[in-house]
Amino acid sequence: MTEVTRRTVVASLSATLGVGLQPARAEPAGHPPDRPLVVDLAAQGRRLGEPGGAVRTLIARARDVRYLSVYGYTRLVGYDAGLTLQPDILDRIAVEGGRFTFTLRAGHRWSDGAPFTTDDFRYYWEDVANEPALNPGGPPDFFRVDGQLPKVEVLDGLTIRYSWDRPNPRFLPALAAPRDPLIYRPAHYLKTVHPRYVGLEAAEASAKAQKLRGWAALHNRLDDMFELNNPDCPTLQGWCPRTRSPATRFVFARNPHYHRVDAAGRQLPYLDTILMDVASTGLLVAKTNAGEADLMFRGLAMADIPSLKEGERAHGYRTLLWPLARGSELALYPNLTTLDPVWRALNRDVRYRRALSLALDRRTLNNTLLFGLGTEGNDTIVPDSPLYSPELRTLHAAYDPGGANRLLDEAGLARRDGSDIRLMPDGRLLEIVVETDGEASMILDGLLLITEFWREVGIKLVVKPQERTNLRRRSMAGQTVMVAAQGLDLAVPTAIMPPTELSPAQPDHYSWPRWSLATETHGASGEGCDVAPVERLLALDAQWRATDDAGVQAGIWREMLRNHAENQWVIGTVAGALQPVVASAHLANIPETALYAWDPTALIGVQRLDEVFWDRAADRRNSAS
Repeated sequence: MTEVTRRTVVASLSATLGVGLQPARAEPAGHPPDRPLVVDLAAQGRRLGEPGGAVRTLIARARDVRYLSVYGYTRLVGYDAGLTLQPDILDRIAVEGGRFTFTLRAGHRWSDGAPFTTDDFRYYWEDVANEPALNPGGPPDFFRVDGQLPKVEVLDGLTIRYSWDRPNPRFLPALAAPRDPLIYRPAHYLKTVHPRYVGLEAAEASAKAQKLRGWAALHNRLDDMFELNNPDCPTLQGWCPRTRSPATRFVFARNPHYHRVDAAGRQLPYLDTILMDVASTGLLVAKTNAGEADLMFRGLAMADIPSLKEGERAHGYRTLLWPLARGSELALYPNLTTLDPVWRALNRDVRYRRALSLALDRRTLNNTLLFGLGTEGNDTIVPDSPLYSPELRTLHAAYDPGGANRLLDEAGLARRDGSDIRLMPDGRLLEIVVETDGEASMILDGLLLITEFWREVGIKLVVKPQERTNLRRRSMAGQTVMVAAQGLDLAVPTAIMPPTELSPAQPDHYSWPRWSLATETHGASGEGCDVAPVERLLALDAQWRATDDAGVQAGIWREMLRNHAENQWVIGTVAGALQPVVASAHLANIPETALYAWDPTALIGVQRLDEVFWDRAADRRNSAS
């Protein structure tokens, strides 16, 4: 048994059986792969850094440590700052039609020193994705083309191939997603509790020792590459967890086998340690203002900028303002699949939806919510995208209460009661219950203004805040009439990014949740789409999935975006919020401005946290201590 294997087995037994075996915790010397990813910092306008030191950040809950998996952004293939897909963990990718051949980096190792090979991909495919006890639904949907799974061939220890009969343009973007699908696993670690390798009796005994119901529950607990709660689980990320929950401070140490190096041959990440301190949501801004974080962004909002600016000089940090790449900060989703037949008919009437849009005074919303710095108009993509069309931002989005009144009359809503509120065709008041996430303060503030705007055209609005999980449950059940939420998440797309969010192909879409459910379950739940323009969106999504021609894909994106603007499936208000990114004054290689979004930038992920460093030796020493 090799020393690496011995350490792995000892760690696994200690974690699973609760025995007092402890491997040595001394970290081995840095050892990147034989063929590392060489990062050209100068080409990005960045500096070669000096290693060492720690960075502190704040999180609202212990489980939020998983977000380091997002903005640490280590992927098989990932976007660079220009949103071009590039090999990352992988050394090379060859794509020929529906055939994808991945080549791993020679000499690449897991954080515990074990070799990273194609057996880790084979283990995921055979023993996780296609193991009913671990994954009853089978492999993720992006593995399916026309319902068919790929042929998976392990060609050698460094080469694996996935083959479909037709192109699968969703495959690589899925691997670059903010939440990594992790189509590989540390086989050497997880085999120790999988019945296929240790036998069912031994696997169940390990689970019983941990007071778990079965081996699958134990496997799921140890298989923790995203959640980052198990320090014994090997990783390929830049930093490895060193703390078990519960805790109020979580420590992440640099991965000594990380695959990236700078042009001088110095292994990344530069920072030795990431420290995540738990603080209540209400204190995140105050603690950041008091200098208790060296790098902070998640949990901060545009409204916090004045407060954050006040603490800059006293606590030696700077508040960077990054544009938020989001279709709309507040969007309204009429539910076309609501179970109430009268509301359903009304929500499906384009005259009614356009009237709701024309009745919005977006200038006032902009001044109130975004200090007048936002962009008023529809929920659509932002100018940074090569697919952007400026006219789609303003189509049917001007403030025109007279036009709104005419459209509402034409839609059969001319009758009013004594308080001047319109009556629906069945005699009920036109009283729209708008449901929303109770923690979204900007949306709640905006709805107060929209209540007044719509009152002017004879519509009563009632706001119903609630917990997000309950909101989604009510939406899927067809119980919501309208939902208020943020708009397009993928608002800076390129042609090769899937347009899923623009059709019922996206799960849980608030404008057509039951159509989305039917698409997701292949008709087993929900209901089939029966509105022609939305059927067209589904057809276009299918066309996008059937081609790997970027020109054709770009045309599909543009038609889908125009369809949305014409039909007002989602009613946008104002976009262009600024995301405060607070960074210590002497943290280098953090851009002054960059796009900030969940998808595709993985928050700050594409800006490469592993390239950040302290530019003064004193700061490196002080932060480390």
